[in-house]
Amino acid sequence: MRQIILSSLLLLMISMPLAHAATEELDRIAAVVNDDVISLSELNLRTQQIIQQLKESGTSVPSHNQLQRQILERMIAEKIQLEIAKESGITLSEEELNQIVAKLAQDNKLTLTQFRQTLINQGTDYEKFREQIRQEVLINRIKVKQVDNRVSIPSSEVENYLKSSASLDKNNEYHLLHILIALPEAASPKITQEKRQKAESILKQLNSGSDFREMAVAFSDGQQALKGGDLGWRKVGYLPTLFSDEVMKMSANDLSPILRSSSGFHILKLADVRGDKQIVHQVKARHILLSNKSGQSDHQLKERISALLERIKQGEDFSTLARANSDDSGSAAKGGELGWMDPANYVSSFKEMLASLEINEISKPFQSEFGWHIVQLQGRRNYDNSKDVRYNKAYKALTQRKIDEDYQIWLRRLRDEAFVDIRL
Repeated sequence: MRQIILSSLLLLMISMPLAHAATEELDRIAAVVNDDVISLSELNLRTQQIIQQLKESGTSVPSHNQLQRQILERMIAEKIQLEIAKESGITLSEEELNQIVAKLAQDNKLTLTQFRQTLINQGTDYEKFREQIRQEVLINRIKVKQVDNRVSIPSSEVENYLKSSASLDKNNEYHLLHILIALPEAASPKITQEKRQKAESILKQLNSGSDFREMAVAFSDGQQALKGGDLGWRKVGYLPTLFSDEVMKMSANDLSPILRSSSGFHILKLADVRGDKQIVHQVKARHILLSNKSGQSDHQLKERISALLERIKQGEDFSTLARANSDDSGSAAKGGELGWMDPANYVSSFKEMLASLEINEISKPFQSEFGWHIVQLQGRRNYDNSKDVRYNKAYKALTQRKIDEDYQIWLRRLRDEAFVDIRL
């Protein structure tokens, strides 16, 4: 049977058939979260889903009680975030949901009907599948509103980062696994000591051969715990300084010592390392555009651009003609110069024409969605990024770092402020 591949930022959990249980078992409340509840049947279903995912990924499954506690905490966090989203007026229309599901079907090279039937054949309740998508989107939207959109990185911080950190110039990417033993805000010395001792016990077990992914599923408070603590491939510049300083000292399969931050105690495992040269191909070109918004027909525009090409062949200056005739105001003022660019930034017809030219060759007239062009290829080069690219990478790295940190703090605060009554 064909298996659906769900490649999405959304955590899409495949529903599984429920085992028969007594009515009183299904009606039990696992936890009260503010004005909402999590039923034992919901918790059991999610536990089945996670066990299936862990088995499919080759990750050892921890004890049932440990796994259930982890999953319940995730469900509590979801309930709280969904409540905040509702209070904030954040919604997802049926049309938007349909578009997301249609995109998932397309990604799997299936029609929507085929996609739905394949899910059903795999034991998935299609409506619950859609509801899980809806919840994940709403949670992401409230995260963006409450955390992402509030993060601001001043240019001075970016400049200081560029001066003090060589990490952006490192070509390696690191595949990291992570365990977090979280600390509550304003934790007492006693609680802090208890959490440290827990982290030390976990590290001792890891050093004795325990499986890192299984330990992460069982004990980690990190957002990726149920994925075996897998943070994926990351460049050093996209990691908290606490992590990056340690990772640079590690080799594949090494474990870090216990690392302390405001969030709690961390343990890292470096699963693998790979290189990335960050070399980009660029082309330098200049062009003349006669816009299709000028009111003239395609035939008239083609005749005009052909006449300009003939004048250039007769010895007239390209730059002068571009300044006088091109409808691309940005480049016209510079004699049609487009500068060094990644050809992928151009529309397909323009990119394809540049690819066919020799250095200094001028194209025949050609059409794009903007009008009629002639273009001259002035050069090609492989370039190891520019100052602007480095700045943008630094800004993105600092922003993502801040978002990750603030999101963890925000979730912890929501959990501390919520009314939660666990009844297991």
